[in-house]
Amino acid sequence: MKKYLVTGGAGFIASHLVDQLILGGDEVIIIDDLSTGKEENINKKAKFYKLDICDFEKIKPLFKGVDGVFHLAAIPSVPQSVADPIGTSRVNVMGAINVFKASVEHDIKRVVFASSSAVYGNQKTLPFKENMQPNPVSPYGLQKLVGEQFAKVFCDLYNIQIVCMRYFNVYGPRVDVNSDYSLVLGKFLKLHQEGKPLTIYGDGKQTRGFCYVLDVVNANIRAMESNKVKGFEILNISGKGSSSIKDLAKLIGGEVVYLPKRKGDPLHTKADINRAKKIIGWQPNVDFKEGVVLTKEWFKNISL
Repeated sequence: MKKYLVTGGAGFIASHLVDQLILGGDEVIIIDDLSTGKEENINKKAKFYKLDICDFEKIKPLFKGVDGVFHLAAIPSVPQSVADPIGTSRVNVMGAINVFKASVEHDIKRVVFASSSAVYGNQKTLPFKENMQPNPVSPYGLQKLVGEQFAKVFCDLYNIQIVCMRYFNVYGPRVDVNSDYSLVLGKFLKLHQEGKPLTIYGDGKQTRGFCYVLDVVNANIRAMESNKVKGFEILNISGKGSSSIKDLAKLIGGEVVYLPKRKGDPLHTKADINRAKKIIGWQPNVDFKEGVVLTKEWFKNISL
């Protein structure tokens, strides 16, 4: 049995990760301020601390005796970062630095850090590869890139291993459907239930590399356990191929309305995941259509 600390453990992806770790017999500490996470997502077998990751002195003691850290706490929203670059930078940049520093101070060997495909921005060629020059087009993309750069510096200076996982569009049960900034699938499900048309920003031809949440959880655990990780790593975590927003709308069904393109949204994202296969032995298992069906089933059973 190992002891892990998960930041953002009441959130969409991290709560699934906590469940899986506990299922595997591990002990888990959660840090979450519940600004976007939900209390009902918290696994009752985990030790939960309602704290802000930007409060270094309060979170630091919780890292003592921990075998590894999964850092997923963030404000993971392009539109919110455009609306509030200062507040989102505080959490997404300073929060990451605090987690890395607390890990170093308690001699933790490895941190798995949730980065984002938003660091790529708009690229001239697809698929995106980890060695491409980043080109973020939103404060959120830049914040995650800065987090990665701090991770590299920490690895070089402090003898810690940090794996930066560039998530593409993650979807699945527990996706936030109530936020103005929620992911596109969550928004579509809610609009569909309310009998309203699905809103698409732009022409809907923009494509995304969607990845089912339990595949992402599996990638996190493999990144923590892999003996091929030697120091600083960047890995793309995505489903196979990519799908258009228009295709997703068809899977949900109903009327569609088109609104002007949003600032900061890249046109296309598609990942090369060969490095994740090589370094952590991971590949996605859940097909996009299958994952959408599973998410729709979950949505039917929740109360908004």
